[in-house]
Amino acid sequence: MPSYKRILLKMSGEVLMGQNEFGLDPATVKRVAEDIKEAVENGTEVCVVVGAGNIFRGVSGAAQGMDRTTADYMGMLGIVINALALQNALEQMEVMTRVMSAIPMSAICEPYIRRKAMRHMQKGRVVIFAAGTGNPYFTTDTAAALRASEMNCDALFKGTKVDGIYTADPEKDPKAERLESLTYMDVLTRDLKVMDATAISLARENDIPIVVFNVKEKGNLAKALDGSGTFTTVTN
Repeated sequence: MPSYKRILLKMSGEVLMGQNEFGLDPATVKRVAEDIKEAVENGTEVCVVVGAGNIFRGVSGAAQGMDRTTADYMGMLGIVINALALQNALEQMEVMTRVMSAIPMSAICEPYIRRKAMRHMQKGRVVIFAAGTGNPYFTTDTAAALRASEMNCDALFKGTKVDGIYTADPEKDPKAERLESLTYMDVLTRDLKVMDATAISLARENDIPIVVFNVKEKGNLAKALDGSGTFTTVTN
């Protein structure tokens, strides 16, 4: 059975919009918070990186003629909105939480300082890393791999809408097969779109396993943590 003392949970912003076409669905945010609380109560230290695809995606903004740097900064602000929503849901469940932003905005959250983040986690607080890496042209996947490395996490849990990595998009290809495990190089050479190449390379360099699971079903995080669920593991 896998034993993970400290993990980073990475989710896309789309997870938090539930059945809506955009924005936040409070019931879904609450359900995700319940899963995080369960993991914490089971003894796992958890930090989180969430995307902003439910609010604004920098790449799509750039594709429509917007300056890419400006679009990416707008996406980073969207991440902060999602982080605050998740913090609120967790704290209503009496889970101690800190939002730390790569772009300083002291009125609403703490600036990201690695030593402070480590201390929060040692005290059992859930740390939500906001605003990506603080730099344009970097995805939240890369931010997740970076923070997981900085926090000395035992694994990076990628919460998606499917229960692992498939040979093709299972929603488009009914013949797509789920893979139990594979290596970082498999992901890169086969161009499997689970995370971008920079994130995969960073996880590989720092030997951080990536566990891909379906975060949309209640309880799946705890099952993935104890090894009883359905997921795909990426390792060396």
